[in-house]
Amino acid sequence: MTQGIVVGLDGTDQADAAAQWAAEEAVLRGTGVHLVHVKGTSPEALLPFAAQEPDEPWAEDLLARTAAGLRERHPRLSVTTRLLPSDPVASLVAAADEGDLLVLGSRALSGVAGYLIGSVGMSVAGLVKRPVVLVRALDTSPSQEAIVVGVDLRQPVDTVLGFAFEEAARRLARVRVVYAQQLPAYATLGPPMVPDIRLTVGPEIQRSLDDLLEPWRAKFPDLTATGHVAIGSAGQELVRAARDAALVVVGRRTPGSTPGARLGSVAHAVLHHSRSPVALVPHD
Repeated sequence: MTQGIVVGLDGTDQADAAAQWAAEEAVLRGTGVHLVHVKGTSPEALLPFAAQEPDEPWAEDLLARTAAGLRERHPRLSVTTRLLPSDPVASLVAAADEGDLLVLGSRALSGVAGYLIGSVGMSVAGLVKRPVVLVRALDTSPSQEAIVVGVDLRQPVDTVLGFAFEEAARRLARVRVVYAQQLPAYATLGPPMVPDIRLTVGPEIQRSLDDLLEPWRAKFPDLTATGHVAIGSAGQELVRAARDAALVVVGRRTPGSTPGARLGSVAHAVLHHSRSPVALVPHD
C-alpha cells in the first residue's frame, strides 16, 4: 500500500508551496500526504557562513507546523510525517517509491538553498520511478483551466497522456497537447519562389496529433482536448503554451543505467522557466 503523495520539505517558501499543492492534489485524489525531511538539509545548513542550530529539533518542528497547517485547511486530509537519513538523493528516492507521487519545491534558475541546490533535485527527479511534480512559490496562482502536456510523436506517450488526462478529469480542466517540430536551418532559407516547408509539414503533423488524441477524447468524453503544432524549440514552445496552465506535464525516460540522461533538454527548459507546476512522468 502506498503512502499517497510524498512531499519533500526543506524550510523554503518553494517547499511550503509544494506542500500546499500536494494537499489540494490529495483531496482531489482521495488520498493522503506524507511529509518528509532529510536530516541536515535546513536552509541554514546549506549556507556555509550561516549560524546553524541542531537540525533535528528544527526539522521536527517544521514537519509538525506544516502538517498542522495542512490539517487546518483540509480537516479530512490524512497527513503523516517522517525524518529521513542524511543522504538527500537516496532518501528522497526511497521515500518517493513508497508513494504515488513525489512533490518538491522548485526555485527555477534562482536561489541558493533547498532540495534543488546543485544536482540534488535533478538527480532525484531523474531517479524516481514515480511521477514528480515541482512547484514554484509565486505571488499569483496559475489558471486552473488547462493542463498542458508536451509530446514527442517519435516517443511512447501513452503514460504521459494518461497522467495529463487524469489530472484534467480531477479538475474538469481542458487538455492542451503541444508538439513542437524543430526544422533545419535551411528550411526557410530558399529562394522566394520555393514553398515554405512549414506549410506542408505543419498540417501533416497536425493530422498525426489528432489521430493520437482520438482514443483519449473517446475515453474522456467530458473533457475538451486540443492539439497544437508549433514550429520551433520544443522547450520554448512548451513554456510559452503553459504560461498560465494549472499544470505542465512532460515525459522523461524511465530510470536506467545511464545517469544524467534521464531528463532531456525539454524537461530542463520547462523546469527552469515555467511558472506553473511541472509534472515529470516516466515512460519507457
